Amino acid sequence: MAYYFIADTHFGHENALAFDNRPFKTIEEHDKALIDNWNQAVGLEDEIFILGDISWYNASKTIEIVKSLNGVKHLIMGNHDKKLLKNRVLQSLFAEITAYKELTLSEGKGIVLSHYPIPCFNNHYYGWVHLYGHVHKSFEWNMMERVKFEMEALYDKSCLMFNCGVMMDYMDYTPRTMEEIVSHT
Repeated sequence: MAYYFIADTHFGHENALAFDNRPFKTIEEHDKALIDNWNQAVGLEDEIFILGDISWYNASKTIEIVKSLNGVKHLIMGNHDKKLLKNRVLQSLFAEITAYKELTLSEGKGIVLSHYPIPCFNNHYYGWVHLYGHVHKSFEWNMMERVKFEMEALYDKSCLMFNCGVMMDYMDYTPRTMEEIVSHT
C-alpha cells in the first residue's frame, strides 16, 4: 500500500482547460486522461488524498467518475466541493471528508494536507511537508514559491510546501507519492 496525492482535478470543468492551459481539446479527453492516469498509478488498496476541487459535474456524473477511480479515497475539501458533498451517496465513496489533515509518518515526520496553501504550516521547522492545491499555476502560486524562497534564503529554514495541482509539470495529470512530489526540486 502506498499514499498518493492530487489536487484540482476539476472533472467536467471546461474553463479549467483554458485557465490552466491544460493540453486537451475537450473536457471529455481531459477527464478520460485523468481517469486513465489515476488508475495506472493508484492500486485498489492504495490510499489517495484528493486535495479539493474534484468535479464541476453534477452529483450523478461525479459519483460515476469517483466510483471508476482506484484506491481508498480521502477528500480534503476544496472551495468547489461543498455543493456536491450535500449528496450522501457521493459522501459514502470517501473514507473520510475533512478540511484539513495531518499524517504522521515514521520518525515523527509528517505531512500537512489542505486545499489551501499555508505558508506557516504546523511543524514546518521540523521537516514536515505541506501539500496543497487551489492556486493552480497562477500569481498566487508564484507568491507561495516566493514565500518558500524567502524562508530558505533569509532565514535559513527549509519550507517544504508543494502544489499538487494536476496541472503542475511534476504532477502531469497523475496522482503522485510524496517522494515523487518532493523530488521534483
